[in-house]
Amino acid sequence: MHASQPVLYEESDNIALITLNRPGACNALNIDVLESIAQMLDAVKTRASVRAVILTGAGPQVFSAGADIAYLHRAAPLEVRDFARLAVRVTNRIENLGKVTLAALNGLAYGGGLELAEACMIRIAAGNARFGHPEVRIGAVAGFGGTTRLARLVGKGRAAELLLRGRIIDAEEAVRIGLVHEAVEPGQLMRQARALVGDILAQSPMAVRLTWEALHRGLNMTLEESAELGADYFGLAASTEDFRIGTRAFIEKTRPEFTGR
Repeated sequence: MHASQPVLYEESDNIALITLNRPGACNALNIDVLESIAQMLDAVKTRASVRAVILTGAGPQVFSAGADIAYLHRAAPLEVRDFARLAVRVTNRIENLGKVTLAALNGLAYGGGLELAEACMIRIAAGNARFGHPEVRIGAVAGFGGTTRLARLVGKGRAAELLLRGRIIDAEEAVRIGLVHEAVEPGQLMRQARALVGDILAQSPMAVRLTWEALHRGLNMTLEESAELGADYFGLAASTEDFRIGTRAFIEKTRPEFTGR
């Protein structure tokens, strides 16, 4: 991939690595970046060779500083709204990809950059990374999905405090409140990201997908509806070949070799 491209794509071991590639601009998100990510996700969704996506940033210090502020400053209000709606479509694509998604946060993740990560199933970070929604500091709102997803990840009260103060937190606090699952030495980030994804890919692909859908969809339902959805998906999983393979392996005390069917 040419270094001038705003987003880079690599594929190996059934994992697509998508890298934000504007290091000179702190990997800030502009229209080109968002449209590139959207196109890559659309291709990944239908590509059988890809079972997971890792999203990261170029350089050792920054995942993404968020939306391109220079563009926002000169854009008309309707252009800002359209830009935010494009970003929401991208974060929705990530969340509804149907494949494992992990954000490997190699450095600071602010505003829209953090919102990309919040849409992923899992987030791990370098120990020196920093996180926050500083939008209120420039008179803005976390409009790429942050007001929706942050509360679901860390609770309404913590989300309110972070969003309304624009406070930046370190990796240790991010792990403690549940925003990030694990903080590792910077040099170990990608190795751990691939290891974590590998653990998930060793499970039944259908069971992983149905579990994520039940969790994701269930958060927008009542407790009773969510539980019933889980039961429905349990029954759906029982119709798969992987279910027979997994249950037989348990009974026979062998290691299951899932087919994804």
